[in-house]
Amino acid sequence: MTSLYSDLREKREKLALVGLGYVGMPIAVAFAKQIDVIGYDLNEEKINLYKAGFDPTNEVGDEAISETTVEFTADENDLDAAKFFIVAVPTPVNSDHTPDLTPVEGASHIVGRHLSPGAIVVYESTVYPGVTEDICIPILEEESGLKCGIDFKVGYSPERINPGDKEHRLETITKIVSGMDAESLEEIANVYELVIDAGVHRAESIKVAEAAKVIENSQRDINIAFMNELSIIFHKMGIDTKEVLKAAGTKWNFLNFTPGLVGGHCIGVDPYYLTHKAEQLGYHSQIILSGRRINDDMGKYVAENLVKRLIANSVPVKDAKVGIFGFTFKEDCPDIRNTKVIDIINELREYGIEPHIFDPIADNSEIEKFYGVETASFGDIEDLDAIVVAVGHNELKKMKLSEWRKLFGSRSDAQIFFDIKGIYPKREAEDAGFDYWRL
Repeated sequence: MTSLYSDLREKREKLALVGLGYVGMPIAVAFAKQIDVIGYDLNEEKINLYKAGFDPTNEVGDEAISETTVEFTADENDLDAAKFFIVAVPTPVNSDHTPDLTPVEGASHIVGRHLSPGAIVVYESTVYPGVTEDICIPILEEESGLKCGIDFKVGYSPERINPGDKEHRLETITKIVSGMDAESLEEIANVYELVIDAGVHRAESIKVAEAAKVIENSQRDINIAFMNELSIIFHKMGIDTKEVLKAAGTKWNFLNFTPGLVGGHCIGVDPYYLTHKAEQLGYHSQIILSGRRINDDMGKYVAENLVKRLIANSVPVKDAKVGIFGFTFKEDCPDIRNTKVIDIINELREYGIEPHIFDPIADNSEIEKFYGVETASFGDIEDLDAIVVAVGHNELKKMKLSEWRKLFGSRSDAQIFFDIKGIYPKREAEDAGFDYWRL
């Protein structure tokens, strides 16, 4: 009897990728270079873009999409032809910060309807320990009428793709893999080794692999929260945080983190999955939730400091003209999920300010659809009282201070320049006449 891995390699069976976003699509494209792949997503509009050779995520590029052999489809019946399933759907949080497992549950129902004996299902979605076995497996069994461990196997391999990062890619990051037993672990590891040049790490269990994922981003979240708290303290002391970190960074074991807005679908979300499970077990997080509260409040903190600068410059706050440049959750990535720039906007609105928004790479229609925010073209933004460079897109970083100055127009008295990530040298900006502020 041949293994599923061998059947995939010999193209007797197919792999199906369920969920073709920033994570799933690059995985599908990578596997398609080695084996037959079905790429499934509920979003028919997205599927049509892929079929037309267009990559809306900018993760692999239009050329790679045009050349890939992935069978893109929005018809779940096409999943009948697959035997190895990878689920890579988002796992967001609700408004009360509790895990929203709706997407992963929905994907499990879909996959379950198309499972056949001998199949393997691997989840990549970020979850808290226990979700794969306690929530997903029962759904797969219910929908398929098959028995897990006898008719099909399940594993977990957390995604580690960093959207917009051209250096740390799927192929170059060590992949954690896990399976429900030794046999499934080996099969899953062999399949992933087809595309992971950096190799795989075989986790002891599915729960270990799930836990590894949530602590990776929780650790980063806490470290950034510490930097944000330092920024708040140092501003009160009249000390420049970036200069402090530059000095402290000369020590060999100092961790190189910087303050900033923490959004996106991972760092701003994953810690809540871990603390949710901890609370179910009777433990209330001390450090993790404290870090989350600090990071969640940074948009409001930026907006409040902007309002203070307007007042200090004798600019009427209500209806002040503020330009915000950059809307995505990180630089050079069109992903707007859980962007914290919206917190700056919403807080400014509380003061009667309707900011003018420009982002060179985001989809403006998506911004309006998901956040109710209208964007403007760069050429239409002028006569500003204050500028906020919220995201360090390369296109924005290329701009000289003299170019930013033009956006103030005739407003020579107030040239408030908020450089959230500290793109420009502080002294240079101040010497140029800007009222300069950064985290």
